[in-house]
Amino acid sequence: MRNHDGTGVRTTGGAFLRSELPIAGFAIIEASSLEEAIEMVSGTPCAVAQGVVEVWPLEVP
Repeated sequence: MRNHDGTGVRTTGGAFLRSELPIAGFAIIEASSLEEAIEMVSGTPCAVAQGVVEVWPLEVP
């Protein structure tokens, strides 16, 4: 998920947990759907400042 300079959310399907750049950290959030989670993180500094935020569902057995 990207929202560079706050110009609009762009999502790309797939797993991308491979990068030449360092991973800045992670967070666990509670959301009703993947779409809600994307909306919640779209305004974070990393998403707006030319970064990338991966949103993964956490499945509890």
